[in-house]
Amino acid sequence: MPEIYSKYPMVKYLRKEALPTALCPGCGGGTVLNAFANAVDQLKLDPRDLVVVSGIGCSAWIASPYFLADTLHTTHGRAIAFATGVKVGLPDKKVVVISGDGDLASIGGNHLLHAARRNIDITVILVNNFIYGMTGGQVAPTTPFGAKTTTTPYRNIEHPLQISETIAAAGASYVARWTTAHVYQLIESIKKALTVKGFSLVEVISQCPVQFGRRNRMKEPAEMLRWFLKNSVPISKAKKMSPEELEGKFVIGEFVNRQRPEFTEELNKLIDEVQEHFGLKGGDDV
Repeated sequence: MPEIYSKYPMVKYLRKEALPTALCPGCGGGTVLNAFANAVDQLKLDPRDLVVVSGIGCSAWIASPYFLADTLHTTHGRAIAFATGVKVGLPDKKVVVISGDGDLASIGGNHLLHAARRNIDITVILVNNFIYGMTGGQVAPTTPFGAKTTTTPYRNIEHPLQISETIAAAGASYVARWTTAHVYQLIESIKKALTVKGFSLVEVISQCPVQFGRRNRMKEPAEMLRWFLKNSVPISKAKKMSPEELEGKFVIGEFVNRQRPEFTEELNKLIDEVQEHFGLKGGDDV
């Protein structure tokens, strides 16, 4: 192992044989990986108790191949569907999904919405870089109004999906949004998401200087980070602002933190009720 990695305290959570990463220089994926590893470390979670699921795209690589735990690298848009199956089959495992906005909120948007509605006990870290990065920089449902992409070369005329607000309204137990310029807050929210009972979402606004930044006059990663900081608005302040004032802003903070019945617990209660009704012993077929 190169000496540079041995000096990184979170390297024990990484697959050393997969380093260095294939992420583009300046990509926010490394920041998200670091934040997740720090959250796991601070909570003293055993990686053997984790199952980390990803879909397809640049952000899906954060979990697989780089994080050292049992991982599922699944088909495009279906990470949450796979994670739901894992949680129902192995309810004692801590199930985490890490993937991008194109994978989770576009192609997999239906799964995201209904997992939140069911309030199944999985944690989703959704990396939102406003674009389909791996496939060439096409417009996505999260692309800001007016932004340029390969498929909107003049400007995007659609307004972006507000992921955190939508998932909070759908019924999730915990929802937060931060940017890669708010690392300490991000780590704390990931820790909360990993410990809350029910569906939790941490949306991470992340830089993609290669596909998004260079087409929108932000070729350097630092320029995008400054853009995040300049346009981030705490949720407490955002509540007092009009939609016009919030145009082009990133509302950050915790959107919801509440207790609701959790899907797998309710499912197992139902199984017990049915078994009792029919006089079946535990483990017998219904």
